[in-house]
Amino acid sequence: MSGPVQTFDVIVIGAGPAGSAAAATAARAGLRVGLVDKRTFPRDKLCGGLLTGRSTRAVEAIFDMALPPDQVLEKRDIDFRFRGRPAGTLEDAPAMYLTQRWDFDAALAARAVELGAADLTGRKVQGIEPEAGILTLDDGTRLACGVLIGADGVNSQVAAQLFGQAFDRATIGFGLEIETGEPPDPRAPVRIDFAACNRGYGWSFPKRDSTTIGVGGTLSRNDAMKDDMAAYLRALDVDEGSVKVKGQFLPFGDFRRNPGRGRVLLAGDAAGLVDPITGEGIAHALHSGRLAAEAAGKALAQGAPGRAFALYRAGLRPIHAELRMANLIKPLFYSPFFEPAFERAFRTSRSLKRDYMRLLDGQVSFGQIARRLVTRFPRMLWLALTARKGAARRRTGRATDT
Repeated sequence: MSGPVQTFDVIVIGAGPAGSAAAATAARAGLRVGLVDKRTFPRDKLCGGLLTGRSTRAVEAIFDMALPPDQVLEKRDIDFRFRGRPAGTLEDAPAMYLTQRWDFDAALAARAVELGAADLTGRKVQGIEPEAGILTLDDGTRLACGVLIGADGVNSQVAAQLFGQAFDRATIGFGLEIETGEPPDPRAPVRIDFAACNRGYGWSFPKRDSTTIGVGGTLSRNDAMKDDMAAYLRALDVDEGSVKVKGQFLPFGDFRRNPGRGRVLLAGDAAGLVDPITGEGIAHALHSGRLAAEAAGKALAQGAPGRAFALYRAGLRPIHAELRMANLIKPLFYSPFFEPAFERAFRTSRSLKRDYMRLLDGQVSFGQIARRLVTRFPRMLWLALTARKGAARRRTGRATDT
């Protein structure tokens, strides 16, 4: 039996940063927008919770609000490691803002509703008819819209409806994470551990009342990630038995070249918009949500909701170009072949560490980083080949001894 029908210009599924940004943008443009999420807010969310300057600037521009000061801890010092070995520090990095995602996401969703979005959180989607722009909720309510924006995360129902699966298991990333539940030492820096797992990294992010610790990398290359997480916790003197480890798929650079179709658009993690080198996805989520809403508004104003995807894809080109460049140079950061050379370069170069943080902050692009790495590449290649030959000689020597 069909339930009542509610009609909107735009329906957004998912009230995380991408969905709330889309709903806020659409509402501020005067569109009738419904914000749907299966959970009520605040809700738990596996994420490091590090906000960069790029993310905070996006929040201010999209939501016309500043981050609640009691929810963030500002840090400018960072400790880099390779397999636990010190790789240098920065005490004057661009500002990083550490927050809990349940606070951050709840604030954004509440602001989107305040700006005019209809609050449909705590409502599960039972069925989606993407071509018709029709949703059915679990209580039988039917929603109709001109444009549907799927911002429902890496396990996106909307992406699965369009493409048969939400993501490709061969290329998707995966992360494990814990919360210590105890206030950290106020002097504790942000910590990044390259190679804490295979082709990935570990993180320790001190917050106001807890520390978020995790490891993440490509799922298909990390059969032993649980062991890597346990080793990382031991290295940080965290009692494994006192914390609950949670896991989540992470679209590290596994972005969809065509994130949508016709009147249906995918934003944020649902579109795979996560930096494959830094793992940062909040800034891209916010920007893509805004772009999706702007494309929806233009298409609806033209009386052609089916043109929304073409407009959206055009808007995403700069983000996609950055992610393609990041995927191109990712082996220099995470390939076992280049690891000894990159570790040496990163440890001895303050400018390389600073560029990494400026990249996170949005001050430099991957294109600029790539041009700088070109000048280092011959020496990195020579160091990598030398390290490989040395390892081969050591293996041969051990075999001879036995």
